[in-house]
Amino acid sequence: MDSTWIQAWLVSPSILYQGGGAMLLSFILALLVSQLYRRTHTGMGWEPSFLATLVLLAPVVALVMMFIQGDLVLSLGLVGSLSIIRFRTPIKDARDMVFLFWVIAIGLGTGTLYWTLTAAATALLAVLTLLLYRLYTGDTPRAHYVLVASGGHPMNPEAMEDVLHRFCSSINLRSHEMQDERWEAVFELRLADDTDSSTLLGQLRSLEAVDRVSILAPELSLPA
Repeated sequence: MDSTWIQAWLVSPSILYQGGGAMLLSFILALLVSQLYRRTHTGMGWEPSFLATLVLLAPVVALVMMFIQGDLVLSLGLVGSLSIIRFRTPIKDARDMVFLFWVIAIGLGTGTLYWTLTAAATALLAVLTLLLYRLYTGDTPRAHYVLVASGGHPMNPEAMEDVLHRFCSSINLRSHEMQDERWEAVFELRLADDTDSSTLLGQLRSLEAVDRVSILAPELSLPA
């Protein structure tokens, strides 16, 4: 029997241990990253399929790295096979792309047996993610709204501005349109900290000049 095959057979338990450990560690770390994504997600809702993708992507990358480690032919074959794959799923948020790169990095690190460095880097990135979430969550785009008001009576800008200034911390008139006997105004505003949107809508609706009013969340807080 060829000595090369004998050597491969003798070291196979070690290879199985390293490969299994790499995939298990990458799975655990990716699972923690997916839960962190779930808790810090600020959109309308997270997709379960994206969480599953985050969890499974890391062990897949780790397995690929175990296959091509030190083998130039396999690495070139991998590049060739990836070049014919088209990813048609759009990235709705730049933050999602960061988490995808994160789990890919976990797979790369565990697949190349840098287990301690990968675990430490994942812990550090998790702390930074939570810190940034706490730092910016109080000033997210969800605090900003677009207000659309219209009516059939002559517009009373003084009364509307008085209501808006009482319930909003910032107001910006985006457009004002008049057609026949009707008018429509669009405001970009930010509610005060202790103000609910329904309270603002009720106060504006009580004005004689206003017969229709609606408030919209900004596009940045909605999925594409």
